[in-house]
Amino acid sequence: MFENKYIQQRIEKADKLREVGINPYSNESSRNCSVAKFLNVNSDIEQTEEKRDETRVYIVAGRIKLFRLMGKASFLKIEDESGMLQVYLSRDHLPEGFYNDIFKKNIEVGDIVEVTGFPFVTGQGELSLHAHDLKILTKAISPLPEKFHGIQDKELRYRQRYLDLIMNSEVRKTFHIRSKVISLTRRFFENKGFLEVETPMMHPIAGGANARPFTTHHNALGIDRFLRIAPELYLKRLIVGGFEAVFEINRCFRNEGMDATHNPEFTSIEFYWAYKTYKDLIILTKEYFEYLFEHLDLPSVLPYGDLEIDFKQFTEIPLIQSLIQIGGVPADIVEDKNKIIAFMKENKLDVNEKMNIGQLQGELFDEYVEAKLINPTFITEYPVEISPLARRNDEKPHLTDRFELFIAGKEIANAFSELNDPLDQLQRFEDQMTAKELGGDDEAHEMDEDFVNALSYGMAPTAGQGIGIDRLVMMLTNEHSIRDVLLFPAMKPIKNEINLHDDIEEETK
Repeated sequence: MFENKYIQQRIEKADKLREVGINPYSNESSRNCSVAKFLNVNSDIEQTEEKRDETRVYIVAGRIKLFRLMGKASFLKIEDESGMLQVYLSRDHLPEGFYNDIFKKNIEVGDIVEVTGFPFVTGQGELSLHAHDLKILTKAISPLPEKFHGIQDKELRYRQRYLDLIMNSEVRKTFHIRSKVISLTRRFFENKGFLEVETPMMHPIAGGANARPFTTHHNALGIDRFLRIAPELYLKRLIVGGFEAVFEINRCFRNEGMDATHNPEFTSIEFYWAYKTYKDLIILTKEYFEYLFEHLDLPSVLPYGDLEIDFKQFTEIPLIQSLIQIGGVPADIVEDKNKIIAFMKENKLDVNEKMNIGQLQGELFDEYVEAKLINPTFITEYPVEISPLARRNDEKPHLTDRFELFIAGKEIANAFSELNDPLDQLQRFEDQMTAKELGGDDEAHEMDEDFVNALSYGMAPTAGQGIGIDRLVMMLTNEHSIRDVLLFPAMKPIKNEINLHDDIEEETK
């Protein structure tokens, strides 16, 4: 595994350190200050007459990112999670023999070191640490990519995320933002009186959304189980049981294609609120975005590639109306199945004639409307046929009290007033199974008799919503692939995997 000649040279240096009694993989550190703290508390040094203060002693630690030898002295750049710091080392200020015999011969870029010293400002005006002691904490036997170009191959970056994080501070920043979004999301809903709960990850029935499931086998029970598509049906069981506001920040799994906005494993929040409607959730969603932007200190207008998204400009429009006004679909065809099929054929679109009218309207929306929804847009009044768990609208029973939120042409959230009529729910499940058997929908929702049974005991009027955390973070960080906001995205295996070190060496040429 470590046949590469450059790695062999580094292994030899680690052995030389051991020979002189230095453990190249120490388990102890006396670090008492982060880089960011050092730079902050010593920002006044530049204003002093001497531009140094030897009475202030700090111990910092980090990875060497730059190494510049200058005879009897050297400059290092070391980096920890909080930032980068310049370190000055002089032969005459280090223990006798250390600089020439240990430091120059065996320490190099990539190593993690601990440095003790005092603050001073260089002639170039950079606040730095003047070292009088250096300790090797971890010897890196694999060389880092060449510093100016880093890792250009995105596939390699995703496969070796640890190396991507070492080389790209902006990547680390993206995941700091992701962590804050999840933390703020939890705080927002707790402040609203919601209870955080946990529901099963392995389900006896693949339910909660229309999607293909992953299947696993439970050895102790001797039965197959499905990895969670969505937690919806379990969360609504809790509403039946008497909880009035619940949420779960959850990992879901869908055995489907992968593209810029889809990963088989993803994170979302789902929440359910008794005695509320989907209209209340529109208000809540706007408040949630305001809360995020305030606490992330973001401007209301954010760039997204060539687009600008104004998060103050939320709009609402029914799906059928959006087909006409935004999609430019002729008004006289949108509610006639045969006319839709003919229109799609005329425009050379793939069409499954076994689909019902609601499914076909959904196809038109995907083709003609979705990509045009740049500023936050609530699409409302979805057809019953593509909303098996949503409540029918009282005045338009062929439509549901549902919305989906789109931003920059991507679905971010899905919500509806929940269906709580057990007989209607049973019929919807039966219709879904019929559509599946006829070949019109191979992702149709499975029958869940226990859920119908739960509804038979009475579920209060309830509104529920799911928000995709991954896609939301993409919007907030101006990332255009979901893999850029997942620390470890799903990747297609490479035969015999990859020769990691050779690939890195090739990348840096």
